[in-house]
Amino acid sequence: MSSPFDQLKKAAQAVVGAPHVFNAARSAGASSSAAADVMAASAAAIQVASSHSDGTPGMQNAIRHFVWQAYIAGRHGVAVAEAVAAAHEEGRDTPHDTRVDLHNNAVGREYGAAHSAEVGQGSLPDALGRLAVVAKQKWAADELIWVKDR
Repeated sequence: MSSPFDQLKKAAQAVVGAPHVFNAARSAGASSSAAADVMAASAAAIQVASSHSDGTPGMQNAIRHFVWQAYIAGRHGVAVAEAVAAAHEEGRDTPHDTRVDLHNNAVGREYGAAHSAEVGQGSLPDALGRLAVVAKQKWAADELIWVKDR
């Protein structure tokens, strides 16, 4: 399970990356309000994943990426979700972690696109909470992956 410091560090990284995420969403055709929603979802996905994880290694990160991309694809389209994911991974020097994130992002986008009517209902927290339940099911079915500690 991640420590409060780890959670704070992830939240800080999300804030630092926020302009990058906003600009990527806008470049992919999102309106300013949609790009702001994408930023809010990016930050909220960290908290939702933390509250739906049981401490199993990799689970929180897998849930976060699934929920994040499913929400964005479902509400704002696959092109916006792909652009934001690419911006998020840009410049990272952790190839194993990036490979895992790309996989879990793709699973999330696919789900979000296929269930856009459901993802589009309700508030951001409600939608992310519903998606976290789906993410846990996909985790249990080994559809989401993680990087094993070496």
